[in-house]
Amino acid sequence: MPLNRRKFLGTSAATGVGVALTGAAATPAAAHGHGHGHGHGKPGRREKRYSFTVLGTTDLHGNVFNWDYFTDKEFDDKDHNDVGLAKISTLVNEIREEKGRRNTLLIDAGDTIQGTQLSYYYAKVDPITASRGPVHPMAQAMNAIGYDAAALGNHEFNYGIPVLRKFEEQCDFPLLGANALDARTQKPAFPPYFMKRLRTPHGRDVKVAVLGLTNPGIAIWDKANVQGKMTFPGLEEQAAKWVPKLRSMGADVVIVSAHSGSSGTSSYGDQLPYVENAAGLVAEQVPGIDAILVGHAHTEIPEYFVENKETGQKVVLSEPLKWGQRLTLFDFDLVWAKGRWTVAKAGAKVLNSNTAAEDRKITRLLADEHKKVVAYVNQVIGTSTAAMSTAEGPYKDVPIIDLINQVQKETVAEALKGGAYAALPVLSQASCFSRTARIPAGDVTIKDAAGLYPFENTLEARLLTGAQLKEYLEFSARYYVRTPAGGPVDPAKLTNAENTPDYNYDAVSGLTYEIDVAKPVGSRIAKLAFEGKELDPKAQFVLAVNNYRASGGGNFPHVAGAKQVWANSEEIRNTIIGWVKAKGTVDPGQFASVDWKLTRDGTPVF
Repeated sequence: MPLNRRKFLGTSAATGVGVALTGAAATPAAAHGHGHGHGHGKPGRREKRYSFTVLGTTDLHGNVFNWDYFTDKEFDDKDHNDVGLAKISTLVNEIREEKGRRNTLLIDAGDTIQGTQLSYYYAKVDPITASRGPVHPMAQAMNAIGYDAAALGNHEFNYGIPVLRKFEEQCDFPLLGANALDARTQKPAFPPYFMKRLRTPHGRDVKVAVLGLTNPGIAIWDKANVQGKMTFPGLEEQAAKWVPKLRSMGADVVIVSAHSGSSGTSSYGDQLPYVENAAGLVAEQVPGIDAILVGHAHTEIPEYFVENKETGQKVVLSEPLKWGQRLTLFDFDLVWAKGRWTVAKAGAKVLNSNTAAEDRKITRLLADEHKKVVAYVNQVIGTSTAAMSTAEGPYKDVPIIDLINQVQKETVAEALKGGAYAALPVLSQASCFSRTARIPAGDVTIKDAAGLYPFENTLEARLLTGAQLKEYLEFSARYYVRTPAGGPVDPAKLTNAENTPDYNYDAVSGLTYEIDVAKPVGSRIAKLAFEGKELDPKAQFVLAVNNYRASGGGNFPHVAGAKQVWANSEEIRNTIIGWVKAKGTVDPGQFASVDWKLTRDGTPVF
């Protein structure tokens, strides 16, 4: 590469642009896919064509190895997906070999530095921000694979802006966020876009622009880290501002890397005037975009076309699932006409990383980091008197979820001691975050405790009334598929109504109640009581609640607008680890109780 990219980006980051030239003279490999048909010009003249491929990943969430640090074994799921950048690297190498490296770009759509114990370890245990600290494994892997650009995801902000800035400094490619603005100046706090010239065999380069957009929900989900420092306006308005600029700067092809799903919905309701999953709206509303790499929603969309309302142009969207399970390939066929390159055809598909072996170059590069983290998660921190599992957690009140609630209740009650709210009863919410979490009988390790809470949520306390809690529980109970009385019940078909994920079903500990799944949504909660008496709608309670829920995640009623009486920035899973360490022994007999159950017309389902 003729330019020292990092140095060059450093000097041009102020204007938000990094231009990298690839290749020198064109080689036969660069002529891959050029049309041999006759052009519209003089008879016998060959049409000038050029093809290139943009490779995309998203929501890598700290996955380099095909390894699950919570179970401490090779990753596997019911669909036999594999995970990690080591496998993606093999796929990328194959495509570059086939198309010619100079005819490819590699980009990502965000959520890179959070999600596994590998990424946690280098943010908190051996932090990259320490003086002479380590280089983040995700930066090392992505640099080695040769990413051109990555959009910022919302989880990039989980560890605070200093960790994100250090990661940015360690990457040999720009982190893009056209709608991540400095709160004071309202100017982009990160480069909005990246531009790259691709050499063609026909004299004139193709200029490809990548515009990066992140998620407006950061303002809510990571309020503690960004409030007063950064603002996150809507994707549509910022794309409308930047795409014409990129076109006027000579971009022949404009690609958007958006950390935003395509459904047009928001988990936070109307708390923000901006749409969370706006990728489809961007395609529809903003003319001049050729393709959008979609992220954030953790769904697989190999190829999806959205028609732009103004121009009628079909914009191709693709989302390559999560964790490095898929790689998107956007293929562009360009034609030279009237003195410029135009996109004649664009399409997308995804490759499954479970077809690839791990790239030894990447696994060797990070072998030491991997070993350190495996040793860390296997530290014994206590013992348990009984085995506990989340297997039935989605439809039964199980001890392992009670454990999460017990830790949260004790932590909040302790924090409120001696204060204005000390006399109020503390309740707690938790979800079945993973159906495979377990605490064994005997030795309990960090990985066992952390596995209960795979999300890096923090804990806070909000003030709610009895009436509000009832509405909260009614909303939560939407999770169950309406099931008439009589007849058998298949637990596998009982949950996740309307595609509600497990983490958006809350059980509230400290109250007793029944959920009547034969009744319609909104009238399912029965026999709601506190300490054996019918719940007083006017009574006040403190709810121990995770920051995702408290900030509007899942759009539960009342909690986001409720008064916050306490919060801290420690991850709940570390609070659980600390609790187990302090107690030494985990005994379900001390905290487990069946406080809620499913019924049909008053008869228990199980």
